[in-house]
Amino acid sequence: MASASTTLEFDSAKLNAFMGKAVTDMGAAMHAALVVIGDKLGLYKAMAGAGKITSADLAAKTRTTERYVREWLNANAASGYVIYDAATQSYELPPEQAFALTVQDLPGAFHIISSCFKDEPKITQAFRTGEGVGWHEHDANLFFGTERFFRPNYENNLLSSWIPSLDGVQARLAAGAAAADVGCGHGASTILMARAFPRSRFYGFDYHSGSIEYARHVAGREGLLDQIAFEVASSKSYPANGGYDLVTFFDCLHDMGDPVGAARHVLSTLKPDGAWMIVEPFAHDRPEENHNPVGRIYYSASTMICTPASMAQEVGAALGAQAGEERIRSVVTSAGFSRFRRAAETPFNLVFEARP
Repeated sequence: MASASTTLEFDSAKLNAFMGKAVTDMGAAMHAALVVIGDKLGLYKAMAGAGKITSADLAAKTRTTERYVREWLNANAASGYVIYDAATQSYELPPEQAFALTVQDLPGAFHIISSCFKDEPKITQAFRTGEGVGWHEHDANLFFGTERFFRPNYENNLLSSWIPSLDGVQARLAAGAAAADVGCGHGASTILMARAFPRSRFYGFDYHSGSIEYARHVAGREGLLDQIAFEVASSKSYPANGGYDLVTFFDCLHDMGDPVGAARHVLSTLKPDGAWMIVEPFAHDRPEENHNPVGRIYYSASTMICTPASMAQEVGAALGAQAGEERIRSVVTSAGFSRFRRAAETPFNLVFEARP
């Protein structure tokens, strides 16, 4: 059999351009591990607002080993995360990078990425067998990374624009309502809403017992257990508790094996005048429209996490993280909802409102 090199014809300029892109990707992939290390050891936090600092000073400040820290700093300088001053042999974390890495919790995304590498053998096998890999089967970095990465987005948008975009919902929550947060994970979104609307009662549901245990711990620490009940339950079996004024699904409907079945259950648990808020990753309806940097992240995450999660469940609809508005609309209307609209959007999310 002839080798690929003797049978493929290619343009050398295009090959060189692709290899340049691949080298950039290799650097990004290798550096992802260093972001996780810097986050765990508090290296970025120690540099934030400190101005120029030497590797020896940073190592002393964080109780780490200078030789490792020096190599880490040079990798960050080569990646554009920190600035190197050759004259003083010192390094500086610019305020913009400091904000992203220590306030906006960008490292959470890199913890998700680290879990993907650890779980790669499971996903590779799933490609061969067609079976799924459940959310609960992933490395624990996925659970904590997801909460950390998504929480700032919710903090920046949920109360300021998403809930206000729903017809009459903000006023009902302020007056006192019952709300269910389905697929709540570590409870970041649930706790955020509970703090903002102290007269309302919130129920957080997730099938992953470890996440519910963690959410209860955080709610207890913040004195919110009288207002929030976290329970282990699936999207098709969570209790109605007398009916909800609001049900929320944050970045999880596409992960479900039977999204239509989940939607039907939502309909059965809503009050007649209740609302269902569905937050999904931003996506256009045609794949080619999502072939961009944001779509690259979402399609990759969907391959490693979202699609396997759905295929591990009943039905296995596998909508994927780039389902798009029309597929979500089809799920919702097929379940019996009479009204569906796009209520809000950001560069990373679509927010839908569904009504009985």
